[in-house]
Amino acid sequence: MTVTDRPAARAESAATHDLLAPDPASVPTTSAQGPTSRLRSVTAGTASRGADVPRSSGAWHEGDPVGQRRFVDIGGLDLERGGRLSQVRIAYETWGTLNASGDNVILVEHALTGDSHVSGEAGPGHPSPGWWNALIGSGRPVDPDEWFVIASNVLGGCQGSTGPSSLAPDGRPWGSRFPYVTVRDQVAAEAALLDALGIDRLAAVVGGSMGGMRALEWAVGEPERVDRCLVLASTAYATADQIAWCQPQLLAIRHDPDFAGGDYYDTGRSPENGLGLARRIAHITYRTETELSERFGREAQLGEDPLRAGDRGRFAVESYLDHHAGKLARRFDANSYVRLTEAMNSHDVGRDRGGVETALSRVTADCTVVSVDTDRLYPPRLSDELHGALPRSTRAHITSDYGHDGFLIEEDQVGRIIGDALAR
Repeated sequence: MTVTDRPAARAESAATHDLLAPDPASVPTTSAQGPTSRLRSVTAGTASRGADVPRSSGAWHEGDPVGQRRFVDIGGLDLERGGRLSQVRIAYETWGTLNASGDNVILVEHALTGDSHVSGEAGPGHPSPGWWNALIGSGRPVDPDEWFVIASNVLGGCQGSTGPSSLAPDGRPWGSRFPYVTVRDQVAAEAALLDALGIDRLAAVVGGSMGGMRALEWAVGEPERVDRCLVLASTAYATADQIAWCQPQLLAIRHDPDFAGGDYYDTGRSPENGLGLARRIAHITYRTETELSERFGREAQLGEDPLRAGDRGRFAVESYLDHHAGKLARRFDANSYVRLTEAMNSHDVGRDRGGVETALSRVTADCTVVSVDTDRLYPPRLSDELHGALPRSTRAHITSDYGHDGFLIEEDQVGRIIGDALAR
């Protein structure tokens, strides 16, 4: 396993079946900065990438500014459904300092379209500000003066970790050749990342939505390494309703003519229309009828007339969805959206473990299970079920008009819940 301090110098390469080949250009680090002598800071910069190499407009690529990212080559990874990635690179960010006993580590898990940039400003390498800025910082619920915080970009993502837009040994992106990965595969990659950084145990793992799936999988699959587990707006298994909502999103992307079966990187086009439709569908499930009604009602978008004949204008709520669709298309890769959605659909902590209750009985961590009262995608009943099956669990609630996204928006409530959990 190699920790590197530069943009991914073609380590994310892969063959179709034998998958990723080792990266001969990987350079071990020697600086003592960070939790171990193998970890060092990465400054913003670029690395060479041939001008003729195809790329996704929404993904981070070698040669782009690295921002606050660091990189670890974790070596090979056997996949749950069969096959093996022979070389995987994981991008991550950290805050704070690992203490001498190594017992102050908090792993933060991002949701579907998140990444390792949990906290910080937008800037070179980071098109958006931190997605949970209120969580980490001096005087905030997770204070870097006390905790060493680490967040990685998930396996299959598009912000520096090995995924469909990464380069294969032939110098072309993975595209359709990237394998189906599960939540367990993603956690296995994270465990290998922590191993490479010399981190044996987690004081806490925290995640919401898809991140909550990985947090729970950590507690079930690696119980000896997790002291606390905080699962926000998530579930022990993907439900039929959740999978059903995902299907039209996947079809929207796959049916976009520019998707080209997943091999669109060298066409000069990308399936932005399909990705935008997927985002519109998803965003409706993240919010509530009450919020949309009170916020937009039947108002027309400023300067537009929805009742005009011919080229009609939009209702304000339509403009709102258009905005979020365009915003995601500028910062995310459609193939990663497909692969990560499939991983979410695969989520079931009870698979091959004797069922959900048997699997959850293995958990030794002090768990906190959090729901949003208006969440229609991950309704509170799923949190009730999870809480009831865990050996040691505290049940917490977020009150919000914003639905599923309440776990990101209701910063004060979330902060108190996380602070209480870390104090136990």
